[in-house]
Amino acid sequence: MPANQAPDIVSAGQRVRSRVLVALALSSVMPILALAYVVLGIVVPALEPGETLQFGALQILVVFAVLGLLAGGYVIWDLGRTVGRMAQMLGNEQTLGDLDRRQDEVGTIVQYFNKMLTTVEQQAQEINSFATRLDAAYKELESTNARLKETSFKDEVTGLYNRRFFSLRLEEELSRFRRFNHPASVVLLDLDGFKAVNDELGHAVGDDTLRDVAQILMKHSRGINVVSRYGGDEFAVLLVETSKAGARLYADRIREVLAKYPFSHGKTLTASFGVASLPDDEATTAEELFRSADEALYAAKRAGKNQVAAAGSPEKVT
Repeated sequence: MPANQAPDIVSAGQRVRSRVLVALALSSVMPILALAYVVLGIVVPALEPGETLQFGALQILVVFAVLGLLAGGYVIWDLGRTVGRMAQMLGNEQTLGDLDRRQDEVGTIVQYFNKMLTTVEQQAQEINSFATRLDAAYKELESTNARLKETSFKDEVTGLYNRRFFSLRLEEELSRFRRFNHPASVVLLDLDGFKAVNDELGHAVGDDTLRDVAQILMKHSRGINVVSRYGGDEFAVLLVETSKAGARLYADRIREVLAKYPFSHGKTLTASFGVASLPDDEATTAEELFRSADEALYAAKRAGKNQVAAAGSPEKVT
């Protein structure tokens, strides 16, 4: 049955019920009224004056009237109940139809939200996966940048820091000295006779020699010190928290190790050293401090090589 016809049918059932109740009421009351009319209008006037109606006859009449009224009322009540049930059944059909329809609508909405939740979960998983890949790519990029930065500050032949990094750290250490007055020293060394090794044995052997020197410097230096290849066969070492006396001892130790080191080419190789320090030497900039160490280095070269010279006191230390 179409849902839009159910209200009309229920309304029609209710109208039928009302009309049947009225008709039955009239059909039950009419005989009683007719009987009363006959008794009062015909029988009573026909009696002779002075005569009275027997009590039994009146009782019978009253009993039959009451029985007829009760019977009519029962019939009316039963028929009205039947019609009411029919109307209720029609109404229940509508309610059940509406309930089924609403259940279908709710089911559709639930299915829609389930699909939405499934889509959201899938998108969340995709976002998490993307975030994981992005995080991995970011870490790889950071690692790559660190390697590139490290490479840009490293010497290709020896693996030591290059001139650029040494200059930056020297500037930082000079600023630190100005703030806290902590000592710092620069040691420059230049290999004696390295050109002859390159010319006689080739640049490959020369590079091996430079790498051996780099290993010696790293082995005998503290981790906080900056060991660099400044250029060619010249090396620069920044000694943090080291006075001029300590820098001279360091340079002399390296000088002795180099002079005794068994290089693969079999030749003896020495080095000359120049030392400059703060606050011992007057230097207001990193360039001035480096220049003081460089001048001391050339003083050691002029004095006969394989020597350590300090800025302001060019005497050699053996």
